[in-house]
Amino acid sequence: MNIALLANPAAGKGRRAALLPAVVERLRADGAVVEVLGGDSAGEVRQRAHAAVRDGCGAIVAMGGDGTVHLGLQAVAGTGVPFGIVPAGTGNDFAVRLGLPGSPVAAAGVVADALRDGRRRAIDLARLEGGDGTSAWFGAVLAAGFDAFVNERANRIRWPRGPQRYNRAIVEELLALKPRRYRMTLDGTATEFDSVLVAVGNTESYGGGFRIVPGADPTDGLLDVVVAEPLGRLTLMRLRPKVLKGTHVYDRRVTTHRAKVVELAGAGVTAYADGERICPLPVTITCVPAALTLAA
Repeated sequence: MNIALLANPAAGKGRRAALLPAVVERLRADGAVVEVLGGDSAGEVRQRAHAAVRDGCGAIVAMGGDGTVHLGLQAVAGTGVPFGIVPAGTGNDFAVRLGLPGSPVAAAGVVADALRDGRRRAIDLARLEGGDGTSAWFGAVLAAGFDAFVNERANRIRWPRGPQRYNRAIVEELLALKPRRYRMTLDGTATEFDSVLVAVGNTESYGGGFRIVPGADPTDGLLDVVVAEPLGRLTLMRLRPKVLKGTHVYDRRVTTHRAKVVELAGAGVTAYADGERICPLPVTITCVPAALTLAA
């Protein structure tokens, strides 16, 4: 079998880059041919992954965090090509929620064994179509509220570097916090509301374990949606720790929904999915059952 391995050496702050040879060795253990796909940009890696699928590779494996997995999903979604995940990022939300091992070498062993034995799992994915013509797949969560604004601000910050820029972005977004007007349509039923937090999930967590849409099941053919009423700064920050446990959904100011198709619009809001910048609203998100063939 020919395996195309997408490997991000910067994932997990670079701490797991040294494990790449061991991961490759484990994937090769049953005679597979492994080609490591790299590139100077995410766009180049994505092109190489698409080319590998077109050329008939036996499987795509992503070694990295949710961003690397997101790149791989764009190539394999809906194709039936087996996809393996070797978690090597900081959060690894999609892999964790699929029950995969946290150790990269152990995860590579699971992938290798699954490919050898023909073991596959059918996993739902979310298909996004933006009003600006953007098309993308995502596996975990789309953020279109406070957390999306934090990501957007953090991407503009040049100092400090690293995780500290997110702390600065959170503080600055709290100071700038204001409700936004949204229009949301769930399977054809439309509503309008003001909110500071909107999230759409295929699986339940983002940001390294924040269970924003607890109970989201990537095999039920539905997307889970969480909406928070307009909240003040202190209330929002008090609610945030509850998201780690998923208990925020019991707050009377938080509502949850499930739908196959979610249409979401809001002026001045940019959507992030799997932690990646996608496009400005409006977007239409559709759950596509069994779009991913997971080798696990």
